Amino acid sequence: MEQTASLKQRLDLTRETPLFYRVFAMIAAGMILDAGDVYMASAINSTLIQTHFATLFQGSLFLSAGFLGLFVGSIAAGFIGDFFGRKRAYQTNLLIFGVFTILGAFAPTIQLLIAARFCAAIGLGAEIVTGYALINEFAPVKTRGRWSGITAVVANLGAPVTLLIATIMIPNLGWRSMFILIGILALILWVARRHFPESPRWLLARDRCAEAEAIITELEKNGSYQRENQVAPTAKVETNIGRGLFVAIVAVSAVMLCQYTFTSWVPTLLVKRGINVVHSLGFSTIMMIGAPVGAIIGAALVDRIGRKKVIAPTFVITAFLGLLYAHQDATTGVLIVGFLLTTGFYVLMAAVVGVYMSELFPTYFRFRGTGYANGVAKLLTVLTPYLAAWAISRVSPNLIFYFIAALALIAAVVVQFFGPETKQKITRNVNSSATPWSQTVS
Repeated sequence: MEQTASLKQRLDLTRETPLFYRVFAMIAAGMILDAGDVYMASAINSTLIQTHFATLFQGSLFLSAGFLGLFVGSIAAGFIGDFFGRKRAYQTNLLIFGVFTILGAFAPTIQLLIAARFCAAIGLGAEIVTGYALINEFAPVKTRGRWSGITAVVANLGAPVTLLIATIMIPNLGWRSMFILIGILALILWVARRHFPESPRWLLARDRCAEAEAIITELEKNGSYQRENQVAPTAKVETNIGRGLFVAIVAVSAVMLCQYTFTSWVPTLLVKRGINVVHSLGFSTIMMIGAPVGAIIGAALVDRIGRKKVIAPTFVITAFLGLLYAHQDATTGVLIVGFLLTTGFYVLMAAVVGVYMSELFPTYFRFRGTGYANGVAKLLTVLTPYLAAWAISRVSPNLIFYFIAALALIAAVVVQFFGPETKQKITRNVNSSATPWSQTVS
C-alpha cells in the first residue's frame, strides 16, 4: 500500500515528457480517424441515396448499423480495458476497424455494406472510450483538463478534413475510395501503436507496481511539478457510481445524439432543399469548420472557468441555435447558423466527452463507466436515423431540430443540478470498498 501510494503521488506530479507526447500523438491520431469515420459515413450516406445504391430507409439502416456497432464496441472496450488492460482494448479495435472498412469498399450490395459497416464500427467503438480515458490517465494532473481538451481539438480536425476530402474524392473516385482510404490509415496506425505503453494507473490498480514504476520513471524525465502548486489533498468531490453514470449517460447521450443527428443528416437535408450532392458536401464542409473552433473554445474554458460553467450554458445556447436553424431558408443563414450550431456541439464534445465524462469515475471503474455512457449514447443513436427519415418523409425536417433543442435543454438541467464540479479535484466513490489509491480520478 505504501509503495502504491508513493508511486501514485509521483505520477500525480509528473510533467509532460517525450513519452507523454508520443502517447498523445497516437491517441490523437486514433481520435481523428474516429471523427473522420463518422463524417465519412454521413457524406457517403447522402451519395448512396442520391445514386440509388440505397433507399432512404436503407440509408437509415447503414447509419444505424454503424451506431449499433459503436454500442457493442464501447461496452466491450469498457470491460476489456478495466479487466485485461488499457493497451489490449486500445490496440485490438483498430485492426477490426481497418479490415472491415476496407472490406466495405468492395461490398456489391447495400446489405453487405451494412454488415461490413456494423463490424467495422465494433472496432471503432473502442476508440473514443479508450482515447479520452487514456489521456486522462497519462496527462499530468495539473494540466489534465487542458490536454483532454486539446485531444478533442485535434480529434475534431477530422470533421472538416474528412468532408473536404469527401467533396473531392466522392464525385471523382466514388464513395468506395473513402472506405479504402480510411481503412488503410487505420491499419497504418495499428502498426505504429503496437508498442503503446500500458496505463500506469491501471497497473497500480492491479498491484503491478514494478511495471508501473518503469513507466512513471519515463514520465518523470522532465522533473515534477512542485507539490505546493498541486491540488490540495482536501480538494475532493464525493459522488457514487450511480450518480456519475446518470450524469455521464444523460450528458454524453445528449451531445452525441444532437451532434450525430445533425452532421449525419445535414448533407441529405441540403439535398432535400434542392442543393446537389457536390454543393451540399461543400456546405457541410464549411459548417464543419466549426468543429475545431468549438473544440478549441471548450478546451480553453474547461480549466479556466470550470466544467459545469461551460457545459450547462452551452447546452442552452445549442438548444436556441437548433430552433433558429430550423427556420433558415436563405443560403447565408443556413451556413452561418449551421456553423454556430456546429461550434456549440464541439464545445460540448470537448468539455463533456473529452474532459468531464472520464473525471466522473474512479480509476478502477473508468473504462466501464465511460464505456457504459458511450454505449447507451450509441444505442440511442441507432434509433435517430429512423426518426430523421420519418421526419423528412412524413412530417417535416424541422422536427429534427426541435428534437435537438429538447435534448440539449434536458442535459443542461441534469448537469447543472446533479453533476459535480470536477475542475482540479479528486473524485472519491463514497459507496465503494475499493482501496483509496484506486478511488482517485486523477
